[in-house]
Amino acid sequence: MKLTYFGHSCFLVESGGQKLLFDPFITPNPLAKGVDISKIQADLILLSHGHVDHVADAVALASQTGAPVVSNWEVSEWLGRQGLTNLVAMNHGGSRSFGFGRVKMTGAIHSSTMPDGSAGGNPGGYVVEFAEGAFYYSGDTALTMDMKLIPEEFAIRFAVLPIGDNFTMGASDATRAAGFVDTSIVVGVHYNTFPPIVINKEEAVATFSKSGRTLLLPAIGETVEI
Repeated sequence: MKLTYFGHSCFLVESGGQKLLFDPFITPNPLAKGVDISKIQADLILLSHGHVDHVADAVALASQTGAPVVSNWEVSEWLGRQGLTNLVAMNHGGSRSFGFGRVKMTGAIHSSTMPDGSAGGNPGGYVVEFAEGAFYYSGDTALTMDMKLIPEEFAIRFAVLPIGDNFTMGASDATRAAGFVDTSIVVGVHYNTFPPIVINKEEAVATFSKSGRTLLLPAIGETVEI
């Protein structure tokens, strides 16, 4: 699998010729000013919750690519009011088959409000299962014991976890989350975009290393193979 990082919590995973884009927040992010969203291609867009730093470019990219957008019911309703029609509403514990494999929506402990202040429903995450393996994106969340249920159903190849602390898990709790889902490889997201979530990257990498795990922190625009 290939993962391309677009800053904050936005990333694209490619497997078997399919491109899945998560939580597009690019044009308002000054750290991602080098990313040209007109060049982004996606076969599916997945949103973890309704905060603007996860949905800012969702309408533009869905319109540009024609990709269906997966989200919870309330976010899906909001996207419909913005003019999108190719929407896939899900909720916690539900799974859905796509041409490439399966997506299951997981719980998250966070909050969710749409950019205009309307209700964003409950935040979530996703387990995505391709033919070559599965990965877990937690979305914005605190550490939760529910994560321990994930490896009972899936063999997680890698996890994408927030590490910025303050609004989500920090590196220490994200390391524990990696243990809960039984993976040794984590891609860190949701850090350094705003002052409250600025971290020491070397310390974060060392925190994972102490537990025998690898923290990947690709540069914005960088693609890594996992």
